[in-house]
Amino acid sequence: MTASTPSSPAVTAPVPAAPDDDRLPPPRFAFEARTWKEIAHLLTNLPTALIGFVYVMTVVVVSSALTITVVGLPLLALGLMGARLLGRFERNRARALLGVRVEEPSRLPLRRGSDGFLARMWMAVKDPVAWRTALYDFIRLPWGVLTFVTVFTSLFVLWPVLPFVARALSNVDRAMVRGLLSPSDELERRIAELESDRGVVVDTAAADLRRIERDLHDGAQARLVNLAMGLGLAKEKLLEDPDAAAAMVEEAHGEVKLALQELRDLARGIHPAVLTDRGLDAALSSVASRCTVPVKVTADLPSRPAAAIEGIAYFTVSELLQNVSKHSGARSASVEVWRSRDRLLIQVRDDGRGGASLDGGSGMRGLSERLGAVDGLFVVDSPPGGPTTVTAELPWRDRDPDERPR
Repeated sequence: MTASTPSSPAVTAPVPAAPDDDRLPPPRFAFEARTWKEIAHLLTNLPTALIGFVYVMTVVVVSSALTITVVGLPLLALGLMGARLLGRFERNRARALLGVRVEEPSRLPLRRGSDGFLARMWMAVKDPVAWRTALYDFIRLPWGVLTFVTVFTSLFVLWPVLPFVARALSNVDRAMVRGLLSPSDELERRIAELESDRGVVVDTAAADLRRIERDLHDGAQARLVNLAMGLGLAKEKLLEDPDAAAAMVEEAHGEVKLALQELRDLARGIHPAVLTDRGLDAALSSVASRCTVPVKVTADLPSRPAAAIEGIAYFTVSELLQNVSKHSGARSASVEVWRSRDRLLIQVRDDGRGGASLDGGSGMRGLSERLGAVDGLFVVDSPPGGPTTVTAELPWRDRDPDERPR
């Protein structure tokens, strides 16, 4: 006699999530909607493969053979651009009938006016997406014939097992679409990053040039003009009123000192001499000494990085310490610099009021963009009430021996 178990409340079975293209439900003898879509895709392989094969042979192959002539290379570029359109059609067909989720590759940056005609044409000729699409269309004809004959025959002869046959053949199609028609995620991401970083570098360089021009025009240049005028007046009064001329010369001497100081400050802002001569440790100590908050600097670097990386690290710390002086209300701060494998890490802490962010308008966003342009990272941790910790990361590149000061 079987022992009875207490009845348990009914549990509703979870509704299975919609299958994606990587985990398809197993085929069944019954003809489902998915099975009919796979059959439709396999039957249409032949006409689409025939169109693609004829296009590749007549346009791409013929234009490749004509590259020795003047019209060959432009025809090849146009043919490859047309191959991109065929690839888009095949991705849409696979997405609709096979459920393959394939992202569209990035468009070629063929903006008018950005480059010359030859540069845009060469970019289209060496487009890897177009060449992989041409290869896909070239090898598809025998496969399209095989799938059409197999499925069409199975509809009358092997229809009980046709769902299994269609699944096996369509899985090969899915693999071909993913292998030849899908973009390279890492390559696409890297291209997008480099395009963005190039714009950031150009904008940063233009802003730096405008700042230098403004500082020269409003500072040292104005003082030198006043100096020239003062010396001219002193020259006129030299014989008539020597005492007044001496006072003017004394005033001009003061203007010279101020102009020299402004020029030194401007040169320090471009690239400080202490950074070139003594390295990052001494340069950061110099910056920390000018901060209104006591700053402890710790630098643990076995050697000096490349001059470009060293300069970016210096200006990053300089900007951050200026923010500490102006906005933090801190009583103390610290700067730590060290190397970890192939990265240069910088960490600036202060015990101020916190609340700093990349959207705060304090130059943080500019620092983040500048570091991102060289494959760096910039992280701000600043809860309200503090403390604030800013971590910057730069790629480490060894210093060229020619960059060392002589």
